[in-house]
Amino acid sequence: MHFTGDEFGDPLYRAAVGMMVLNADNKIFVGQRLDSKEPAWQMPQGGIGPHEDTDQAMLRELQEEIGTRNVEIIVKSKTWYKYDLPPDLAQRLWNGKFKGQKQIWYALRFRGNDKDIDIHTYHPEFRSWKWVDKEELLNLIIPFKRDLYEHVLQDLWGYVLKHT
Repeated sequence: MHFTGDEFGDPLYRAAVGMMVLNADNKIFVGQRLDSKEPAWQMPQGGIGPHEDTDQAMLRELQEEIGTRNVEIIVKSKTWYKYDLPPDLAQRLWNGKFKGQKQIWYALRFRGNDKDIDIHTYHPEFRSWKWVDKEELLNLIIPFKRDLYEHVLQDLWGYVLKHT
């Protein structure tokens, strides 16, 4: 099924995917955003393009943001998660069309080596990256995404542990 972005309820939320990429030690990939003066760390995420399904969008976004698709899907969320952008940021992003994002989230096992990760892509989004423990993740994340990340971890972490 392909999405146009308005099938998901509230059209004020941009349809997107989020990726919790885990290494063999269950550490989570985070990147520090290039477009923020704050130390804004996040997991990879991005919009669903016209004529893409969520799996296609996830693979494309991984390639665009971390330079590799060498992952295996552990689990894909069954529900959409939403977050609101701070109002000033919502006005600047996407020409003010959206107040936030609604996302399908994936837990993914990274199957490559660290040298396979290349954040210096055609349109770079991260200035640096690292692997972090689950407990460290929430302390690094920008505040307006913290609740979303808590729910994603709560919902998907059990699947991660079953596939270790």
